[in-house]
Amino acid sequence: MATYNADAPVLNNYHAVVSAFSDFLTVAIHTILYERNIYPRSSFLAARKFNCPVRQSRHPKVCQWIQDAVAAVEVEMLKCTLSNTSLVIHAPPPSSTPLERFLFSTSAFPSLPSSEVLTPFNDNPPPADLPEQFRAAISRLSSLSSTLSPLPPDCSFTLVTELRDDVDIHPPLGPDTPWMAAEPDLQKQRKRNESEARAASSKGKDLGGVRTTPIRNVESGAFVMELWVEEGRGKYEE
Repeated sequence: MATYNADAPVLNNYHAVVSAFSDFLTVAIHTILYERNIYPRSSFLAARKFNCPVRQSRHPKVCQWIQDAVAAVEVEMLKCTLSNTSLVIHAPPPSSTPLERFLFSTSAFPSLPSSEVLTPFNDNPPPADLPEQFRAAISRLSSLSSTLSPLPPDCSFTLVTELRDDVDIHPPLGPDTPWMAAEPDLQKQRKRNESEARAASSKGKDLGGVRTTPIRNVESGAFVMELWVEEGRGKYEE
């Protein structure tokens, strides 16, 4: 994963923007798993990031899974193929119904050829206020347990990405990739040609949820991200 100095970020090219997103996504995943009680709270240790207290799983396999998942997202982000990344919490088997979907929307990130990810932006980089904005977003995530209703025990989770609507972008599926197709109810129908691109797209029934809670918008130069959580129908049917 690309190196990113959280104390003195300089968003002078697209690579730096993606590195900042990867850094935040890692912390956000640990925070969500802790706050939503996916694992026992005793399995998390106290740490600091963005100059604020955070929680980090102490289990090596959980940490490795998060590291590998975020690295895989970063690879696709550097190709400018993704519009959204979401952490989806599922009910325990046998239903495994999506209950909550924490969505990180990066659809406003620049879209440029992969050969230009290290090319400096024409504009001067913005003030280095990302740590402050990340801190506010993590603080908001840490308070969601008082807003969201409790989850049942033994829930699972996964990381889901959504491709941009560009017709020439193809899913990174295959035997040599870490990705697999999401269940149909978590997919939207992608446009296959320019005429379809002008029509409204359909989406799976578990996208959008029945209740949406905004968390935080983060804006600093080319870094423009929206973060919210959707509570699915299955959460109220369980």
